Amino acid sequence: MCITSAPFAILRATTSILSTDASAMKQHRNSFDFILNTIPAAHDLVPYLDLLTLDGTMCLVGIPPQPHPAFHAHSLIAGRKSLAGSLIGGIEQTQEMLNFCAEHGITADVEVVPPHMVNDAFEKVVNKDVRYRFVLDMKKI
Repeated sequence: MCITSAPFAILRATTSILSTDASAMKQHRNSFDFILNTIPAAHDLVPYLDLLTLDGTMCLVGIPPQPHPAFHAHSLIAGRKSLAGSLIGGIEQTQEMLNFCAEHGITADVEVVPPHMVNDAFEKVVNKDVRYRFVLDMKKI
């Protein structure tokens, strides 16, 4: 299941919640053990904290240029919820993650782009017309 702020399907998600859909957000209250919050802009954290189950955790990895709005501690304390943050791990953590992915067949869907198409790929990113992460094929340089 995923939560998104844009009306599009996330690959391999079985359910998607549009965060602007108040009814869906209410329906899924207390249903997530973990939320990886990647939003790189200041936003109200309470609606997402409300989605967490007892002892659930939301981990922030998006760094907004402005602080998030303040919220009442009750949003965390009442459900024994945790708010965490993380930067990218070091070499050891990255290797551990890659090993986990290899063991469980977790792969990334990518679109390999030859160097002469890099400007076209960039335009697609700007126009939000991207389905997969672009990977520049450096072997062709």
